[in-house]
Amino acid sequence: MERILTSWIGGHDKNSIDASGQDRGPIISTLEAQGFDRVELLYNYPEKEIEPYLAWLREQVGIPVAARWVELESPIHMGGIYKAASALLEELTQPSAIDLHLLLSPGTPAMQAVWILLGKTQFPATFWESSREQGVQEAVIPFDISAEYIPTADKLNADTINRLATAEVPVDAAFDHIITQNDHMQALKKQASVLSERNLPVLIYGESGTGKELFSRAIHNASPRKDKPFIPVNCGAFPSELIDSILFGHKKGAFTGANTDRAGVFKQADGGTLFLDEFGELEPAVQVRLLRVLQDGKYTPIGSTKEESVDVRIITATNKDLMLEVVEGRFREDLFYRIAVGVLHLPPLRARQGDLSLLVDALLQGIGEEDLQLKDKKLSVDAKNLILGQPWRGNIRELQSTLLRAALWSQSSEVTANDIQQALFKMPEKEDGLLARDVTQGLDMQELCDDLWRHYIPLAQAAAQGKKAKTAELLGLNNYQTLSNKMEKLGIK
Repeated sequence: MERILTSWIGGHDKNSIDASGQDRGPIISTLEAQGFDRVELLYNYPEKEIEPYLAWLREQVGIPVAARWVELESPIHMGGIYKAASALLEELTQPSAIDLHLLLSPGTPAMQAVWILLGKTQFPATFWESSREQGVQEAVIPFDISAEYIPTADKLNADTINRLATAEVPVDAAFDHIITQNDHMQALKKQASVLSERNLPVLIYGESGTGKELFSRAIHNASPRKDKPFIPVNCGAFPSELIDSILFGHKKGAFTGANTDRAGVFKQADGGTLFLDEFGELEPAVQVRLLRVLQDGKYTPIGSTKEESVDVRIITATNKDLMLEVVEGRFREDLFYRIAVGVLHLPPLRARQGDLSLLVDALLQGIGEEDLQLKDKKLSVDAKNLILGQPWRGNIRELQSTLLRAALWSQSSEVTANDIQQALFKMPEKEDGLLARDVTQGLDMQELCDDLWRHYIPLAQAAAQGKKAKTAELLGLNNYQTLSNKMEKLGIK
């Protein structure tokens, strides 16, 4: 049976021709790690951007590589994505059966969601993920959408599901939207409130899904600039050849395809706030071009000889250690000190003691307010206990999407532990994960040990059917009181 890999071509892929190691992009990494007979790709970029990548990819892998351009209203419009993806899979699976594999990593969240819907219903497939941190791994998605999706989800339209799944930050976000009773988070909210009143650059550190955009919007909305534009930009999605145009705009005729004048994001944010997410992903050449406009507020659009001025407040966000990037020569020191004036370090969800229950209730209520079909969903006690025992490495974003899936699959008003269990994505761990940490960056041995307890206590509870004495015995503890103390310390109910 022919083994076929199917994927969208992402920005990381098409820019990976000269990269090495784990930076070569999800597609080439997956093809090299797993054996396939051919690969079928979809893309929405201009053909001239993709042709060099396809030529390079064919030279690298030595198997047939087919790719087709599809017209999309936008890369997050689920209707168009669904139509393009289902048409390809329909063609591939006719007239004979194939061994279908879908790569989830490239593309937008909407594209990933559509692959999962199709691969779990009409076109059974094996799912793969590829990342710099974890390498190439099979993605285990432990639910049967064809059976469990129907009770509630068939009553929701694609726009509603997409809006719920992406969990976009509300445009009127305020500090009250940051739900917490954690002392450290309360202090961060106060610091952010102080920064909002002053026209200073702000740098927000935090893992993916910790609420960096929520903080940035709250700062803007509490500032004197609140009635001016807030423009969010993902720096990691910049096509290298269009960066200047995206940032500073261009004049008609400045280059092939420039059919009209276009304002860059700096001009769009004039008088307001420009939020540069994934700021640590900027290439050195782009860092140089940004430095001047951040220093004196002046720039020149492509194709223009006239210098323009803007008044923009900059908020940047990253999950990278920029000081380490500076030391290792990947990030300009002068740019770092330009943007790192007000600095906020957002903690991961696992470090926000006492906040998980609050967030679960608020997120589930928000899902119900967004769509009345999910309004009356409530968590059972066992479901909440299961949630409290998870590490939530994807932070609030992972928690939100898990609760949404569980609410969709649930066939009654009560979301059970089984619903949550099926909605969780079980990411395979590298066997040497705990033994392969970079000690040169410092280690928190206690946190490593706590992660082990958080992983195994829920598993032991399930194996012992909730009996504390048996759970303690399975974990090698002397008595259940020791177990209770450990669970209380780690916030496990």
